[in-house]
Amino acid sequence: KLHQSLPYHYSKFIISNQKSSFFFFQQTTMVVLSQPLVENFSHIKTCKHNNTTSDHVYTGIIPVINLLDPEANNLIIKACQEFGFFKVVNHGVSIETITKLENESINFFNLSQIEKDKVGPANPFGYGNKSIGSKGDVGWVEYLLFTTNPELNHNKSITIPGNSLLFWGLVKEYISAIRNMGCMVLEMIAEGLKIEPKNILSRMLSDEKSDSCFRLNHYPPCPELLQALSGRNLIGFGEHTDPQVISVGRSNNTSGLQISLKDGTWISVPPDPNSFFINVGDSLQAMSNGRFTSVRHRVVVDSLKARVSMIYFGGPPLSEKIAPLSCLMEEPNEQILYNEFTWSEYKTSAYKTRLGDNRLSLFEKNAQS
Repeated sequence: KLHQSLPYHYSKFIISNQKSSFFFFQQTTMVVLSQPLVENFSHIKTCKHNNTTSDHVYTGIIPVINLLDPEANNLIIKACQEFGFFKVVNHGVSIETITKLENESINFFNLSQIEKDKVGPANPFGYGNKSIGSKGDVGWVEYLLFTTNPELNHNKSITIPGNSLLFWGLVKEYISAIRNMGCMVLEMIAEGLKIEPKNILSRMLSDEKSDSCFRLNHYPPCPELLQALSGRNLIGFGEHTDPQVISVGRSNNTSGLQISLKDGTWISVPPDPNSFFINVGDSLQAMSNGRFTSVRHRVVVDSLKARVSMIYFGGPPLSEKIAPLSCLMEEPNEQILYNEFTWSEYKTSAYKTRLGDNRLSLFEKNAQS
């Protein structure tokens, strides 16, 4: 298949005068496409350029929360209600820790494809390339996915080429710091909602059986391909919500992340390599009985610069029961929106769906059985 043989980087690109011929060269390798490029890449999603989503227009819209601000609790609640998404600064995570892991990640993604393939295929953990999940979703992305649960042995079979001990040491250090920061944010949410105990949400991430995972994404630049797509954006990772409680992500100084507002408008999130972005996940939406919205987001590919992102997905233990918190259901006329389910049940259901599906709708009170 063409998409399996096409390299990420090209040293030369030529479009002939005839619309039916495209030529890619990399070193001595030539791939000839007998049909227009967009048709050959119909399995890779694109989206229209939208000038209203430029970074400078929406810089002031993305909520920025200073975790040292005395009003941080209330500001986080407001951001969760309005966007399901916000940026945190003064987060306490060492920039040195961030930089070291990013550098090691770049070293891995710069390896030859043969070396990287030895770490895959992702099932679901390990190295993945283009394929996202098991239901046919694809994107212009390669990634490493790891579990953070020490009781599982999935990571032990993954050997990173080069200094594997250094890599795993940095991953462990990074995850520990991000988990602590994520727990802090969840405790601020509990305080903002005036619910007890304080760790009612954070305990799910700090539990030794927490089913959390960690993902490193690499989106290679593709200026020639984007030029051939006639003004459309190439989708690196298709639109979706995260099924866990919260997600904590950051990237290098390359744009690409977009979130959907409540009216369906997509806006670009300006990159900030020294800050973190928090996503409300499906599980938190259910536990808040819809007060918070699980943010729909996607990544588009930058035409000139590679994007490297690191995301911690904070999930509860598999046996954890997810349902609207009874301490929030104080208003006499408030209806419970979601049936109770375990994280294991929801995770199993999510794996059976496509990336962009509304997975939480299957667990709504009025959902058809």
